[in-house]
Formats: sequence, C-alpha cells, structure tokens
Amino acid sequence: MSQYVFQQLVNGLSLGSLYALVAIGFSMIYGIVRLINFAHGDLVMVGAYAALAMVLTGVPWPAVVLLTFLIGALAGMSIQTAVFRQLRGAPQVTGFIATLAVSVVIQNTALMLVSAQPRTFNFPAFMRQRVSFGDVSAALTDVVIIALSLVLILALAFVVYRTRLGVAMRATAENLTAAQLMGISINRTILAAFAIGSGLAAVAGVMWGGKFGQIDPLLGFAPGLKAFIACVIGGVGSIGGALAGAYLLGMAEVLFVGLLPPEYAPYRDTFVFLLLILILLLRPSGLFASHVEERA
Repeated sequence: MSQYVFQQLVNGLSLGSLYALVAIGFSMIYGIVRLINFAHGDLVMVGAYAALAMVLTGVPWPAVVLLTFLIGALAGMSIQTAVFRQLRGAPQVTGFIATLAVSVVIQNTALMLVSAQPRTFNFPAFMRQRVSFGDVSAALTDVVIIALSLVLILALAFVVYRTRLGVAMRATAENLTAAQLMGISINRTILAAFAIGSGLAAVAGVMWGGKFGQIDPLLGFAPGLKAFIACVIGGVGSIGGALAGAYLLGMAEVLFVGLLPPEYAPYRDTFVFLLLILILLLRPSGLFASHVEERA
C-alpha cells in the first residue's frame, strides 16, 4: 500500500471518527424521544471552547478531555430540562423548530462572549509527530483521534448493552409507554441519553479543534450537519447505523478530495450530497434503519 493511499485511509477514518461521536448523540436522542436535535452540533463548539479555556489555564490534557465530556453532558442536560422536556408530547415540527431556535441562541451567545474572531487551537507539540507502520506512516493526531473515538464507542456499547441504564434506554426507545408502565424512570433515561450524547459531541469538539487547528463560534454547524447526514445514511434511530454512516461519509469525503482532480476539491460537499441522494434512492430508510415504529 502506497503512503498516499494509506494517508487517505487514515484521514477518512479520523474524519469519520469525529462524525461518529456527534452522530451517536443524534441517533440516541431521536431513538428515545423522536427529536431531531439540530442544536446538538453546537455542543461541538461548546466543547472546543471549554477545552481551550482549560488548556490556557494549564489543565493537563487527559483532564481536559474528561472535564470537556462533563461540561458537554451538563450543557445537554440543561438544554433538555429547560427546553425540550417542556415540549415533550408536542408535534414533531414544534420540537424541530425549537432545536433550531436553541442552536441560534447558542451560536449568538458564543458570538457575544468570545467574538467571531477564530481562535488558534493546537494539540501539544508531540502530537504533530508521525508514527510509522512498516513502510508507511501517519500523523499521531489522527491515530489518537481514531483510538480515542474507538475507546469511547466501546464504552458506549458497554453502557447500552451491559448496564441497567442501557436496558432502560433501549426499552424506552422501543416503547416509551410500556417502559414507563414497567417502572422505568422516563425523565432520568432521557436525561442520561442527552448527557451521554452531548458529552461525546463536546469531546469531538476537542478533537476537531486539534485536528484543524482553529475554532470559532460557528464551528458546530459543519460537524452537526455531516453527523445528521451520517444518521440519515445509516438509518435515523440506529446507533450502529449512525456509526456506519459516519465512517462511510468520512471515507467518501476524503476520497472525493484525494482521488478526484484538484479542481474538484472545493466541491466535495456536492459529491457527498449526491452520495446521500443515491443511498436514499436505493434504501429510503437508510442502510441500517431502526425498526422502531414512529410514535404519534
């Protein structure tokens, strides 16, 4: 395998990992409360700025990642409690509009607090090194992003499939009313889903800033939109589908840039959306659609 092809694969896996961490939250929240939360991407920005503030005050990087997860979780729970919980049972379009409103509020609050000026965000100097794998090499930053994402995904899988909370979340996603009749605390379960999904999105913000070296108050728009597309490709409501869609989208986006002539590189999003249209024409419900029926 040539160095160029190997580097493109690593770039695709790295980008797909970032999309996956955000897409998981989209899928978890939709699976449980049938809410497409377009404010979710803004938690990527919240995580990035929280991490930057901690780095500037000298907090060690391992603690930065952990504290960023907690800050993202608290932000997600606060939004759920203050806004979305009050709209539970309302028509889906009402919740959809509310998520857009919350997104605008978060973005404009960030603009007022930190200004629109982009800020430099760098990982430690040693992260800029390259690591060798036989006769090929990759940036340590990408390797760390892929490895950390896999650890977080495996931890999530353990929670979802091996804990009482995970059982409660899966039962609530299957049938909210039946889960409530069985004694499951719906409010606590939904709050936990928002906390976990938001925490993962915030950590994705740390890695996004470190990978691209710059953050701004509108940072969350691109990863949020791409994560939503990943969920649609994989099947909204399916965590496995969200992961598959995220990695497929990340690989496709990188390969479109890496394999097409340079003059087409600025139009990579066009090819991404064409891929989305093609998949939906062939599989309208997504590649791994959840079989949970819509609740009225």
